[in-house]
Amino acid sequence: MDRNADMAKKRAVSPIVSAPVVGEANTRLWPSRRVLVTVSSLVAAIALVRAELLEPVVGSVVDQAVRNIITLILAFAALVSLVLWFVRESGHAPALKQMVFGGLLGLVVVAAGVLRIERVSGDLVPEFNWRWAPSRDRLLPKPEQGEANPRQADAAGAWAASAQDFPRFLGPAGDAGLPGPALVADWQATPPRELWRRPIGAGWSGFATTAGHAATLEQRGDEEIVSCLALADGVQTWAVPIRGRHETVLGGVGPRSTPTIRDGVVYAAGATGWLHAIDGPTGRVTWRKNVLDDLGIDADKHTAAVAWGRSGSPLVTDTLVIVPGGGPLEAGGGAVSLVAYDRVTGERRWTGGDEQISYASPDLVTIAGREVVLTVNEASVAAHDPATGARLWSFPWPGHSNSDATCSQPRVLADGRILISKGYGIGAAVFGVAAEPGPGAAEAGPAVFRPVWSQPGFLKTKFTNVVVHDGHAYGLSDGILECVRLADGKRMWKGGRYGQGQVLRVGAHLLVQAESGEVVLVDCAPAGHAVRARLAALDGQTWNNPAVVGDRLLVRNAAEAACYALPVRNDP
Repeated sequence: MDRNADMAKKRAVSPIVSAPVVGEANTRLWPSRRVLVTVSSLVAAIALVRAELLEPVVGSVVDQAVRNIITLILAFAALVSLVLWFVRESGHAPALKQMVFGGLLGLVVVAAGVLRIERVSGDLVPEFNWRWAPSRDRLLPKPEQGEANPRQADAAGAWAASAQDFPRFLGPAGDAGLPGPALVADWQATPPRELWRRPIGAGWSGFATTAGHAATLEQRGDEEIVSCLALADGVQTWAVPIRGRHETVLGGVGPRSTPTIRDGVVYAAGATGWLHAIDGPTGRVTWRKNVLDDLGIDADKHTAAVAWGRSGSPLVTDTLVIVPGGGPLEAGGGAVSLVAYDRVTGERRWTGGDEQISYASPDLVTIAGREVVLTVNEASVAAHDPATGARLWSFPWPGHSNSDATCSQPRVLADGRILISKGYGIGAAVFGVAAEPGPGAAEAGPAVFRPVWSQPGFLKTKFTNVVVHDGHAYGLSDGILECVRLADGKRMWKGGRYGQGQVLRVGAHLLVQAESGEVVLVDCAPAGHAVRARLAALDGQTWNNPAVVGDRLLVRNAAEAACYALPVRNDP
């Protein structure tokens, strides 16, 4: 008994030494349940965001760019969780921890030191380049400058307008629609034929054409250039340079408006404020204005406010050239919405409005029986008197030209209503405009606006414009082609992923210029999304609008331009 009691007493006072437990933090070679749950939850959240399962709830505000940002944040959080576990809690040898952590940190430092973001897609996907590598446009030779030489002048010969011309942004009517030609839809049996291809400077400008000549804007090094090519073979006819360069990571390099050609004169507005009038046959500058200097605009503050470069294409009337103004003004702040210059002399004729500009272009339209200059400002849609510039009316359209910017043209529908659209969670809306107040209407100046319908999740046209045809609107809604019935805002169909590209109607078809450079032929019909043909027209990021001249398709991006002969039907 005494012996047993002594043993019990010794056990009671002896310290208890626990054997190591497998799975303790200091010996764990694999992540703990907590870390696995955290990382798994983040991965599941990424899958949810990428699968767009939240679109019925938040699809109107979460566009593809926002999805990409959320994905990046979640992926970074998952990676950090694993790295912190490995360094602080895992049972791996300290030397291994230091080597892995130091290696990861070194990779980040080296990558930041040797890589730069060259450009980003419309959905904010970056493309990298070496820090010491020059921009692609700086590697191009300067084009032959100045007036056309005799051979080119002969080729320029007749600059008389024809029915097939594509003389301005979005075509003859400025509505991204052409009545023809009737295209052959089977491009496997009868493919488009490439006529020519050539390098071109940076920029998002499109082509304007007349009499066998195509004018555009491009950037080569520190010069912004208005250039003219022969439509037949792509040979340069003339080039007019001016010193200036617009460049941002998100917006890219170079000019982004499209010239307007009228009566043999090329009118072109650059990204930094220059407005040119150039004689088409000779390439001789008739007159030139710097809009910022002419209006007394603070250039640095204007660049910050209109962050992605001046994009408005010139509106040319019988007597005037009308372009967006800008701000803030050096004297007292404020802004000028529109400015008009004499088409022949370049003298300023009027200014109109006091709101900051957007990235849309002014247009001459008829609304409520009156001809007006319709423009989209930073945060409104406004109509101006073409003769005096006086603002007749306006209504709010939310936006900021350095963040949730407006790029899309308003469309005046057959019944006089206005369709307006944009990205950034705003979508599309239709407003009725009347000259006289109606019951229950809210008056805004001399006109009355009645909202007909609004769809934040439809026609989210971030960098593009809608096509209106037979009572329906077609457009790239955050990169996906969509058809919406105009009478009530009902979505008829949505399909295909084309990125932030452009759309042009040619007869019964839509030519979709995908952001990737591919051109896709789609039926322009409310029955459904029917793809008829595809063409690998360009390679690389393409935000430029295509042009069609007869059976010729003109396409370009920030690196190359090309011309194709489209197969057309010989209908009687």
